[in-house]
Amino acid sequence: MKIVVTIKQVPETSNVKMDPETGTMIRSGVETVVNPLDLYALEAALRIKETLGGTITAITMGPPSAEKALREAIAMGCDNGALVSDKKFGGSDTWATSYTLAQAIKTLGHFDLILAGERATDGDTAQVGPGIASWLDIPLVTYGTKIEIDSKASLVVERLMEEGYQRVAVPLPALVTVVKEIGFPRLPTLRGKISSKAAEIKLLNTENMELDPTSLGLKGSPTKVVKIDTPKVTRGGKLVHAQGEDGVVKAVDELMEFLAAKELV
Repeated sequence: MKIVVTIKQVPETSNVKMDPETGTMIRSGVETVVNPLDLYALEAALRIKETLGGTITAITMGPPSAEKALREAIAMGCDNGALVSDKKFGGSDTWATSYTLAQAIKTLGHFDLILAGERATDGDTAQVGPGIASWLDIPLVTYGTKIEIDSKASLVVERLMEEGYQRVAVPLPALVTVVKEIGFPRLPTLRGKISSKAAEIKLLNTENMELDPTSLGLKGSPTKVVKIDTPKVTRGGKLVHAQGEDGVVKAVDELMEFLAAKELV
C-alpha cells in the first residue's frame, strides 16, 4: 500500500497576519507548526501501514523552511518526504495550490491512497484536498472517521455527518480527508527523530515537474482578496447594578422595557 499524506506548515493561531496589498498571508519570520488537523491524517496513514504494510510519503508545498514539517512527519513514522517549493508558487490560492500538489503527486509516481486533514487552520477553506482529487480525477471521501481497507482495490470509509455517520465504499486510488475522530496522533519517537535528521527530502519545483505556468502562484490564482478589514467590536449599552431586592426588581423592569422597545417581547 503506497500512501501519500498532504501536510501544511501553518502559523500558530496567534501569529496569523495578512498582507493588505496582496491579500495573502504573511509567512516570513512567523513561528509555524504542522497544521494540527494534518496530524490526524498522518496517524490514519500510520495505522494502515501497521496493518497492511507499505510506505508513506509526506508531501508539503511551501518555502524551504517547510522541510521542518516533513522531518516531523518522518519522525512520527513516515518513510519519505517531498517538498514542493519554488518562488513561482508564491501567493497560490486553493485552486493553484491543489493543481501544483496534484502535479507533484503525479511526479512521485504510483500511489494507492492520499490522506489529508479536513482543512488547514490558517485558510480554513477545506478546498485543497477535494481540489487535488479533482485534478487527479480520483474518488473523494470527506470527513472520514474510520478507514477500512476492503481489498487492494477498494476501501470503506465511515464519514461524519450532521445526522450521524455514513459508510461509503470507493475504489482505489482515492483521496480521503479525515477529522479528529480518526484517532489521536502519536508523538514522534527518539529513533524517529534521529532517522528524520538523516532522511533525504525530495525537492519538486518547476524544473522537474510538468506544469502549466498559467496555473501557478498568484498570477495563476482565479480568486483574489481585494480588501482586508479588521472588524471593530463595540459593546455599548447600559450597565445596571442590581443590589438588594428593590434593585433586582428595578433591573428586571428596565430590561423588559428595553426588550419591549426592540419589539422582542
